Amino acid sequence: MAAPSSADQNEASTTDPSTSPNFQLSSARNIQLSDNVMLKLPTGEIRCVRMDKKGNVNLGRFGNFKTEELIGKPYGLTYEITDKQLKALPPKTLDELEDTDATNELINDDAALVQPLRAEEIETLKQTGVHVSDIIQKQIEQHANYALKTEYSKDKYKKRKEAKFAKAFTPIEPTLFNVCEYWFTKDPSKIRDIRSDTLAQILNLANIRPGGRYLVVDDASGLLVAGILERLGGAGKLLAIADVECPPAFHVLGGMNFSPESTSSVLSSITWASADESYTPILPNPQPSGGRYRSDREKVRLEKRKLINEELLNDRQSLFAGEWEGLIISTQYEPFSVIEKLESYLAGSAPIVVHSSHLQVLTELQAKLKQGSHFLGPSITESWLRQYQVLPGRTHPMMSMPGSGGYILSCIKIYDNPNVSAVASDRRAHRQGMAAKKRKLAAEGGQKAGASSSTQSPAPNSTANSGAQNAPSSREVDPAASKPQDVDADMAELGNASTTVE
Repeated sequence: MAAPSSADQNEASTTDPSTSPNFQLSSARNIQLSDNVMLKLPTGEIRCVRMDKKGNVNLGRFGNFKTEELIGKPYGLTYEITDKQLKALPPKTLDELEDTDATNELINDDAALVQPLRAEEIETLKQTGVHVSDIIQKQIEQHANYALKTEYSKDKYKKRKEAKFAKAFTPIEPTLFNVCEYWFTKDPSKIRDIRSDTLAQILNLANIRPGGRYLVVDDASGLLVAGILERLGGAGKLLAIADVECPPAFHVLGGMNFSPESTSSVLSSITWASADESYTPILPNPQPSGGRYRSDREKVRLEKRKLINEELLNDRQSLFAGEWEGLIISTQYEPFSVIEKLESYLAGSAPIVVHSSHLQVLTELQAKLKQGSHFLGPSITESWLRQYQVLPGRTHPMMSMPGSGGYILSCIKIYDNPNVSAVASDRRAHRQGMAAKKRKLAAEGGQKAGASSSTQSPAPNSTANSGAQNAPSSREVDPAASKPQDVDADMAELGNASTTVE
C-alpha cells in the first residue's frame, strides 16, 4: 500500500483536532497554579477563587487557608480547614437506612425545650478546639426528641448540623456544566436563562465539532462561546460579533481554565459595523510620527496596534469569504435582523440555532423564516428538566426545581433555485405524458388495422364450373399482421418505458 502524500497528511492534521498542539484530552488532573477553582461549601453555596501564588482564600465562618495548600491536590475531595491547614477527609458512603416504627407526630418543636445547648456554649466549644463531630454528638445527646425522630429525620438533622458547623469545602473543576449551573443558580438573567440541558441542546443542534467554522452572537456573558470552544478542542475557527470595539468581556469564559494559546488561535471578534461590507474601518496609524520610535515603549505599543489592524482586516476577509458552517444566536436584538444580515455568509446545509427566553420572539421569527426560501424546517423546541434526589430508599423528584431554560429555534440554510421543481411532480407528469402517448398510438393503430381489413377481398376460385359458388380463400387475413410495424415498435417501447417508470 502506498504511503499517504504530504498533502493528505496536511489535510488530516487540519481536520483531526488531536493533532493540534493546543488540543488536550479531558482527563482528571490536579489543581494547578493560576487555575480557576469552584469551592462547594457545606451549605451548598459555591464560590469561585483563583489559585494565585502566595494568595489567601477567606471562606468566612468556614475558615481561611493559603492557596499553596490546595495547589497540586485533586478535584473532588473534601478538605477540612484546621489552623489554615487542609486535611483531606475520607469520602462518605451512602448507608442504607433501616425504617422503624418511629414517627414525627409526637415531636415538640419548641427549640428552647428541645435543645438546651445554647449558642454561647457551642461557640465556647468551638474556640476550645472541640471537633465538629463532637459538638454535633453533644447536641444529639441533649436533644429531647431525637429518639422520637424517624431514621430519615435523624439523617437530615445531622446533615443540617454539619452544614452549620463544619469547616470544610470541596473543590470542583470549572467544567462547562458546573459553570452553567453556577451562573444559572446565581444570576440566570446574566446568561439569558440558559440552563445546562438547554445549552447541550443548542450545541447539538448547531452540530459543533472540532475543526468547524462558526459564527456566534453571544449576549449571554460568553456562555455560548465557552461551550463552542470546549467542543472545538483547539481546532477550528469561531468568530464572535459584538457591539464593542475591543474584545468583548465574556465573564463566563474568564472562569474556565482555557489556555491562552487555545483561545487566541481559535476565537476572534468583530463589531457589527465591521461586519458590513460597505463599511470602511478607521484604523489607527501604526507608524511612528517622524519615522522614528521615541522609545521602546512606543515601539511595542505601535507594533501591537499593527497586529490588531491586521487581525481586524483578516477577520473581515474571512467573514466575507463565507462558507461558515453554523450560526448560533442568543441576543437582545431582534433575531430576524441578525439572521438576515449574516445568512449570506453561511454555507449550504449550515444549521442556524436561536435561543430566547421568550416564546413570542421565536414564533414571530419562525413565521418570517417560513416566508423565505433560504431556510428549511424552522422549528421551536423547549427542553424540559426534572432533578431527582438519589439516595437509598429516598429517591424522588426534588421539592423545588428551576423553571424554564428558554426556547430554541433551529433551521437549515439552503440555496434557492427557482428553476428546480419537485422530484415527485416530475415523475407524475412523466407518467401522465407517457400514458397519453400510449393511448394515442393505440387508437391510431386500431384505426389503421380496421381500414386494412375492410379493403381485403377473397381470391377468385379458378374452377371449370363457373356457376358454382365461390369458395372462401384458403389464406385467412390476420388483423394483427395488418398492423403497421412501426406502431408495434412504438407500443413495445411505451410498454417498456411505462414499466420502468412505475
